Amino acid sequence: MIPAVKVERDGSGNGTPVRSDWERAEAEALYGLPFADLMFQAQSVHRANFDPNHIETASLLSIKTGGCPEDCGYCSQSAHHDTGLKATRLMDRADVIATAQRAKDAGAGRFCMAAAWRNPKDRDLDQVCDMITAVKALGMETCATLGMLTPKRATRLAEAGLDFYNHNVDTSPDFYGKIISTRTLQDRIDTLECVRRAGIKVCCGGILGMGEDVEDRLAMLVLLANLPSHPESVPINLWNEVKGVPVNETAERPDPIALVRLLATARIMLPKSVVRLSAGRQYMSDELQAMCFLAGANSIFIGDVLLTTENPQCARDASLLNRLGITSGLA
Repeated sequence: MIPAVKVERDGSGNGTPVRSDWERAEAEALYGLPFADLMFQAQSVHRANFDPNHIETASLLSIKTGGCPEDCGYCSQSAHHDTGLKATRLMDRADVIATAQRAKDAGAGRFCMAAAWRNPKDRDLDQVCDMITAVKALGMETCATLGMLTPKRATRLAEAGLDFYNHNVDTSPDFYGKIISTRTLQDRIDTLECVRRAGIKVCCGGILGMGEDVEDRLAMLVLLANLPSHPESVPINLWNEVKGVPVNETAERPDPIALVRLLATARIMLPKSVVRLSAGRQYMSDELQAMCFLAGANSIFIGDVLLTTENPQCARDASLLNRLGITSGLA
């Protein structure tokens, strides 16, 4: 039976069910709806929970690049892969704050700091916490992705004022072992639990186009939607082409309609989560991005670079959002 989600359309979101008992068959039924019906349901859920004409803007900075001991098969920063990327030390606090200020001036409301670690050392965490407190003082939301956390380290980040912690599940439970061997999916779930217990909001999503099939993508959504609490932010990334990584052998960029279908399904299954159209937007036409926003995506990263890969320029984003009548922090 094809599910229909009942929603209110007054913007309150009170009538939208938030579930943690999704079955794979239900996700497949939603994804397989006639396109117009799927989009109607997704847009109805979106309007019940969010302003449909507003996009959240965030900026992402690699504060420590390369040399990561994990073997994630998609990542340019893994020490296991010869990608030509030079490893760097942790950035100076003043440089990070200056970059955050420029991001705010460009229209970003959230500043995300990423470090290529398996897990942070205490001395490094102290420096990152100082950065978080300083960025918070600029009037921005703060986010960090630093690898796996213990309860103590998660609490330390919360005390520094961290709003969000990003830790993606990346893909489905079945496909996970094909791209990563140094960290289990349960390791990731354990870190998410530490973050939750510390009172930090969760940013957790995945990557499309690494050789997985549609069933894997839907299984990833089921995993996210069946967490005890839905992530407040769900980034959906297209794998960015990177030289020298194993995923090159299996990678295939999703069909545009398949991408829109997945975002619409995510919007229905995760009704109160912000769904971020993340890495890979440089491959998308304006028309495809517009369809993604219509499907329920309501956040983007701004800035020319995302960690080590390209991103659309702010001027292009501002022009597109202006043509669509969508508000954001961009001028």
